[in-house]
Amino acid sequence: MVQCPSESGHEEAAAIFAKTVMERLGFDRVWIDDVGNVLGQIKGNGPTTIMLEGHLDTVGIGNRSDWTFDPHGAEIHDGRMYGRGTSDMKCALMAMIHGAAALIPFKNHLCGNIVVAGVVCEEEFEGVAQGMILDEINPDLVIIGEASELSVKIGQRGRAEVVVITHGKSAHSSNPSAGINAVKKMNRLLGKIETMELPRDEFLGPAIIEVTDIRSEPYPGSSVIPSLCRATFDRRLLPGETEAVVLDPIREIIQGLKAEDPDFSAEVSLAEARQVCYTGKTIDAKRFFPAWRFSEEDDFVKQALAALGQAGLPEKISHYSFCTDGSQCAGIRGIPTLGFGPSRENLAHVVDEYVEIDQLEKARTGYTAIVAKMLNCTI
Repeated sequence: MVQCPSESGHEEAAAIFAKTVMERLGFDRVWIDDVGNVLGQIKGNGPTTIMLEGHLDTVGIGNRSDWTFDPHGAEIHDGRMYGRGTSDMKCALMAMIHGAAALIPFKNHLCGNIVVAGVVCEEEFEGVAQGMILDEINPDLVIIGEASELSVKIGQRGRAEVVVITHGKSAHSSNPSAGINAVKKMNRLLGKIETMELPRDEFLGPAIIEVTDIRSEPYPGSSVIPSLCRATFDRRLLPGETEAVVLDPIREIIQGLKAEDPDFSAEVSLAEARQVCYTGKTIDAKRFFPAWRFSEEDDFVKQALAALGQAGLPEKISHYSFCTDGSQCAGIRGIPTLGFGPSRENLAHVVDEYVEIDQLEKARTGYTAIVAKMLNCTI
């Protein structure tokens, strides 16, 4: 799988590989949907459906010369497999496939069905392509395989990409009074946004707003007063925060600045983007991915921990620091969701990305144990 390059929008080889593996292992049904998600189903006896989910796509490799190991080589050294997607998160997806396949001989004793899903375009749109699977499958529980160091994740902060634009008036920079400098207007707005009070969650931590890029027009602006300035913010969300909760405070700041300065003009919105999938279908979405959180007291959380303990694995609970496809299944749809996977969060997107083989094997054992427990199957 690691040897199949699969940046977002180019996951076809990885999808076909995963499909081939699931067919070879004896899944009852294996298919690829319109946008290129690959799914495999093991049919048990009962109405419950558990979905194991990981994404097929990766970020790029960056500068190849920075890598010690071949980024698509899956080379193994000192108990680690190296390569793009080893940690984030092709190896977890393959562990899910093999962990589910271990239950095929016992499928007549399962009180429900297992679906393993490899999702496209997660790096661009957390949960959007997953939503198309949920429309079709409607699972009762989702297990996300993002790196958790084998702990059970029961929540995450969400993510919004906020775009703020200030407007000005062009003029020659030798005569600035004839224009309105959009960058200077943005500076005032940035200062106000920096002082915004944001909420905090005792478990997930603080909400965050951080400017990530800024650009003026015209660019380059040789001897020209900029007529427009665009800034992008990464806004980390807490449970219950909506689009209005995110944007309205900034709108209020803009209105206040307009009242002070008749030349001040600005607007705020959520970023929108489009991704063409390898199948030719297009995904369009706002970049707004809600937070989610469940309780240690939820029955499905207790069952998962008990299953891991019975399999000789740690019974630890924590939360993700980054955004995942859980924004869709848990944050938008409220489907019971867990995170469980091999590797560490801070190995995602780095040069010489790797996964520890020991963690990978334990993750496979954990997936088998959790699903068997949830579907009342003794193996």
